[in-house]
Amino acid sequence: MYRVISVVILLFQIFQLNAQKFGHFSSQYIVQQMPSYGDAQDELNKLSQSWMEEVRNMYLAIGKLENKLEAEKVLLTKEMLRKREDEIAVKLKEAIDYQYRIFGPEGLLFLKKKELVKPELDKIFEAVERVCKKHRLDYLLDKSGELVMIYTNPVHDYTDFVLEELGLGNPDDVIR
Repeated sequence: MYRVISVVILLFQIFQLNAQKFGHFSSQYIVQQMPSYGDAQDELNKLSQSWMEEVRNMYLAIGKLENKLEAEKVLLTKEMLRKREDEIAVKLKEAIDYQYRIFGPEGLLFLKKKELVKPELDKIFEAVERVCKKHRLDYLLDKSGELVMIYTNPVHDYTDFVLEELGLGNPDDVIR
């Protein structure tokens, strides 16, 4: 008798473990609906373009110095030539260092992106967590990311719920 009850309880637990609830959403669609995210991206793009222009101008100036040196090379003494080459090398190092300070892994662009975009992404993650708790989901996959989803049933699309948690979107919209 106890064996039968133990087997039934064990089977019930196994079926309960296998009954995990999955869903998916589109973070790409959500960020398109967030004006604040678009504003942050626009500001990042403007800063990036400005910094790229500065770096380009530094390299153009170095190119002009190199061209001028090449044209005047025959007229310069060895010491004058070495001095000019050293000046160009210093300018090149400054340009490379500046470029790394701006665009490197911990550069200003990375820090600015962290400052502007991360709070917006945090809002999305918090909304996703609330949706998962509210709908008792075990997993909510982002179909916009690198995860390849061959087929997704629209019944399990929770994008509208995440938008609703963020206070965005039209409740009449249906995402396919």
